[in-house]
Amino acid sequence: MKRFTIVFFLLFSFTAFGQTLTVCSWNLKDFGKSKTDIQIDFIAQTLRNCDVIAIQEVVAGPGGPMAVARLSDALNRTGTKWDYTISHGTSSDRYSKERYAFIWKTSRTGKIGEAWLEKKYNLEITREPYFARFKLGKKQFTLVTMHAIPKAKQPETEIKYLKYLPENYPSDVLIFCGDFNLPESHSVFNPLKGMGYPPAFTNQKTSLKQKCINGNCLASAYDNFFYNQAKVNCINAGIIPFYTAFDDLKEARRVSDHVPVFMKFSLL
Repeated sequence: MKRFTIVFFLLFSFTAFGQTLTVCSWNLKDFGKSKTDIQIDFIAQTLRNCDVIAIQEVVAGPGGPMAVARLSDALNRTGTKWDYTISHGTSSDRYSKERYAFIWKTSRTGKIGEAWLEKKYNLEITREPYFARFKLGKKQFTLVTMHAIPKAKQPETEIKYLKYLPENYPSDVLIFCGDFNLPESHSVFNPLKGMGYPPAFTNQKTSLKQKCINGNCLASAYDNFFYNQAKVNCINAGIIPFYTAFDDLKEARRVSDHVPVFMKFSLL
């Protein structure tokens, strides 16, 4: 593994001051007991400059919560105090069942109340979204993270239900994040966009190829944020290209087949 010294991280160095937060979202590919201590430490170093982390694809069995606890411990060893919450297993069958997790820097924010899996559409959405309310100064926002079914199974059939969530939570400042298995340009997102929830970035690939071709290692634009632009000011957003720390893309894919995405924002 090459030393991970990407200039990109300078984007994060100024987020600890003022009323801004940086939220990171990462599908960590079978995040459970199979992750080695070296991989956990690498993930912690990759995410240490985030303020809130949303993780998708946490293993439903006991190895999933243990991996989240290991990651939280590794983040705590970076010199800042972190806390976390883990969802129950989603309502899907045992082949699709997963958990979600939120991890946050306690000096920057705090969770308000209990996090919850959204049960209203649990029959329509295979892995129903996970909600948590967080504070930012005297204001608050609600993160909604989701891992949609694979593209071959038509994730648009369940993503379409996201458009109902703003009216179900009219008092919440919603920020949707996760692995949608579709690009933000897909028409299924048009209702959300029409309601004032644009994507944080466009035309940005976020999953890894099996191997790099002419230096191109990214495959599909699956991960993103959609935010309430009337209440949220998106300052900066993009990806963390963690795979550049590895000589071999296969080794990087053992960490994950997706890159983390981030959004730095303030509340209006």
